[in-house]
Amino acid sequence: MKRILFLVFISLFVLASCAWFETKEEKPAKELAYDGMDYFNDGKYRKSIEQFEKIRDWYPFSKFAILAELKIADAHYHLKEYEEAIFAYEEFENLHPRNEAIPYVIYQIGRCYFEQMDTVDRDQTSAKKAFDTFQRLNRQFPESQYTNRTEGHIKKCLKSLAGHDLYVGLFYFKSKHYKAALNRFKSIISNYPDVGVHQKALQYIALCEASLTKHQEEKMSK
Repeated sequence: MKRILFLVFISLFVLASCAWFETKEEKPAKELAYDGMDYFNDGKYRKSIEQFEKIRDWYPFSKFAILAELKIADAHYHLKEYEEAIFAYEEFENLHPRNEAIPYVIYQIGRCYFEQMDTVDRDQTSAKKAFDTFQRLNRQFPESQYTNRTEGHIKKCLKSLAGHDLYVGLFYFKSKHYKAALNRFKSIISNYPDVGVHQKALQYIALCEASLTKHQEEKMSK
């Protein structure tokens, strides 16, 4: 009998402890969402992430969970933590492919890559990924308001990509690697619309072809 009473007492103590922790620590999802948005709107993005992660972890089936997932990505974007933001946006798209926010999500992924673009003499991976992402948005959601925002970004991506090919082509030309230079200059004409470098590319195409012809003639005359 004493043993039964002891087990009952322990059970009540455990239940009471759980209730106490839930009351003291686990706020309702709605309250966490309000707190998260307040922090977000005040520019306190790190604190907003903390609130939204609690919703995601404690209330994964709550109606506020989708909001939390999206705002975590947005907060990382505003913190310029672009890799974390891309991961969060892509995870959102994978989990909710039919959500009405998907055009915005794709646009933001493109913006994350766009913000990481470097000068034309550096690696152009970010410019290429930004361009591809904006193009994907245009294909999938041609009527979206976010599609209309990509035009200027796409032009800057193309200018960076074409500028890089011009930079590399000039490097090859100055090093007298005329065939490699010619291929780069031709790629500008073939792969990119005129973003201000076509005329220079055409000029160097002619110079490369003339140099290659001269080299071939010299070789044959020996």
